[in-house]
Amino acid sequence: MRGIILRRLYPSAKFPVARYSFARPFSTRPDPRQASSFWTLTFTLAIVGGGAWLQNKYLNSKVTVTPQPLLPENPTLGVIDTLATMPVKPAPGTVGNLTPDQEVKLKEFWVLALKVFGLTLEELEAPQSTTSDAPTPAPAQDKKKSKSRWGIWSSSDDNTKGSSDSSVAAISIGDGDDKYGQSKEFKQALEDMKPEEIRTAFWSMVKGDNPDSLLLRFLRARKWDTKKALVMLISTMRWRLLEMHVDDDIMFNGEPSALKQSQGSDPKEKKKGEDFITQMRMGKSFLHGVDRSGRPICVVRVRLHKAGDQDNEGLERFTVYTIETARLLLASPIETATIIFDMTDFGMANMDYAPVKFMIKCFEANYPESLGAVLIHKAPWIFSSIWSVIKGWLDPVVASKIHFTKNRQDLEHYIHPSQIMKELDGDEDWVYNYVEVPENENPCMADKEKRDTLMAERQKLAKDIQDTTIEWIRASFKKETDAASAAEEKRKNLIEQLRAQYWVLDPYVRARSLYDRLNIVQGGGKINFYPDSKEAEKSA
Repeated sequence: MRGIILRRLYPSAKFPVARYSFARPFSTRPDPRQASSFWTLTFTLAIVGGGAWLQNKYLNSKVTVTPQPLLPENPTLGVIDTLATMPVKPAPGTVGNLTPDQEVKLKEFWVLALKVFGLTLEELEAPQSTTSDAPTPAPAQDKKKSKSRWGIWSSSDDNTKGSSDSSVAAISIGDGDDKYGQSKEFKQALEDMKPEEIRTAFWSMVKGDNPDSLLLRFLRARKWDTKKALVMLISTMRWRLLEMHVDDDIMFNGEPSALKQSQGSDPKEKKKGEDFITQMRMGKSFLHGVDRSGRPICVVRVRLHKAGDQDNEGLERFTVYTIETARLLLASPIETATIIFDMTDFGMANMDYAPVKFMIKCFEANYPESLGAVLIHKAPWIFSSIWSVIKGWLDPVVASKIHFTKNRQDLEHYIHPSQIMKELDGDEDWVYNYVEVPENENPCMADKEKRDTLMAERQKLAKDIQDTTIEWIRASFKKETDAASAAEEKRKNLIEQLRAQYWVLDPYVRARSLYDRLNIVQGGGKINFYPDSKEAEKSA
């Protein structure tokens, strides 16, 4: 009777055949086989019932679309200049669209960051506001230590670890606001790293960005609390420099190094290289095109992932490599990307929680405010129960950016139909194809002398920006309007020089990628999202 009821409720589900008859007398001693059957049946019901409920609640719900600033009607972008400004209004809380209070917060954050970098800034006292949380000025330092090779650097800070301003070192945040233990990493960074190392790590992280944009990401992520934003920023730099080695390994060595490792004889290095290059070749995830708001799109083909095919290190390196490459495709004021998780043919063999957790941590802790939208496309009902677990790990702000799409019509809310790949039932005739690494692809990487010269130029520009930032903040806080405006204009020009200089330095510090070989990243800050399209050729 129970089986008949279950089959009527869930006609497509398969249930285990009962191993006992109700007509048979029950034994006074529990039968482990009966217990196993009972719990198997219970678990199956929970999955099917829970999955059906969640599917109805999440997967079958209407697509909710957050209004986004759209590009002009012509959906095809040709060659664009990442150093120029795209015809999109800046989002609130970003460069070019700050309220007076938000601008004050940015200046306060700069004061904290510069103190960590080793500068003596006792004279910079922000006016107290209702939202200000800037630390009290540090005690005056010995005049003998005020000299520096750059004029504003303490000589002791250049050579001593753990020498950051004491008021900064005392910053901490409560456990309830510290999901990833960043407060501990922040203090560890101040103890283990010289201020000069932290400063260098910051300007390496800036790349072709506006440094204000980078700081504002952390401020928005921490709801404009400068202390929490500082903890997040410094712990991220420690993560980049000491844990992931983002700039000195993953991006510097890139695909050529992985290919070489995969062909080597050392088993550990061979596995490391194979894990990376195999994921590139199969196109487990790749960057292609933009959405209606001009955000680069990353497609993740979940069906291609099998738990255990790659170890966690290989998955993490590949994830960071993809995120960092996507950063190269951002054109101001676009600061976020869209991810499509293509769940076509998804099965339980494709589910792997470890990389999911790592990806969540990346976007919540180390790449804040980088997600524009996440589209979970064609998720089968079995994913519903998995989603209920994953959603519990997400910050509410990140969770609000996740949408379920079932078909082409749903995708069209976010992507113009002409730019939806045929693989996703769209009109664009484009197929992912990995282009192998050619020999001698990176001649500039071997020119250490030129690289050092360019790095010195960049350090000088960074120093000039820091000096001008101090002038800007000092004049602003003293309400010296003319001086503040002059410093602000000078600072903007220096920042644009720094951004342009990155693209001169880029061939010397970043190995060429698939996207360089496909002529998407064209050098000099030029990006062509659709290099094979006729419209793109006209635009070029």
